[in-house]
Amino acid sequence: MNRPYIICHMTTSIDGKVTGDFLFQPECAEATDIYYRLNRELKADGFICGRITMESSFTGGWYPDLSMHKPVHHDMNLKMDYIVDNLSGFYAVAFDTHGKLGWKSNKIMDPDGDLGYDGAQIIEVLSEDVDERYLGYLESMGIPYIFAGENVIDVELALFKLKNIIGCNTLLLEGGSIMNGAFERVGAVDELSLVVAPVVAGKDSKPLFMDSEIANFEPVKAENENGNLVLNYKRK
Repeated sequence: MNRPYIICHMTTSIDGKVTGDFLFQPECAEATDIYYRLNRELKADGFICGRITMESSFTGGWYPDLSMHKPVHHDMNLKMDYIVDNLSGFYAVAFDTHGKLGWKSNKIMDPDGDLGYDGAQIIEVLSEDVDERYLGYLESMGIPYIFAGENVIDVELALFKLKNIIGCNTLLLEGGSIMNGAFERVGAVDELSLVVAPVVAGKDSKPLFMDSEIANFEPVKAENENGNLVLNYKRK
């Protein structure tokens, strides 16, 4: 397989939702703890999230003043990826189509110091129409970036590069519904790792996969941890 093995790792409600106010209910607290524990135990090379998830979890909406950064010009027919020399360790892969995330470090600075995230090397996955000043900002921060697609991110190309340039063999997909759906539609979800909290979500919550295609998985594990179901499926 010429891409990383992808495990979609999520906390869900009983009705299969992954975002919404249900996540902040007291009844969901233990499911969240189990999710973070499994995040560490799965021993992947890194995790993937979309812009919205990265912003809500790590950057808090901060954005740099791009007028302070020199544009990095690329030939329109040859966009060059930027890879730092000492690239190694656990990766935080941000699918950030138009370059809207503001980082204050080239590594994740988790406010809780969680061992599953803190210190992860940030990698930006971008489309080719990104502001060239944003590229200058990333390079000034020592944040690697790869291009995958002209206006929208080509998931298959991004995964090919993450495997063959970065060296990722296994990645956790921990994005929201849109990101998960994009991976599922191209057959790039190999395994599901789900922690089901004993909560029904509200009407505005989003499903595990947005705009998904029919796909078949087989169950390989189902455990009850103090009322929370820990489920594992693999693609047939």
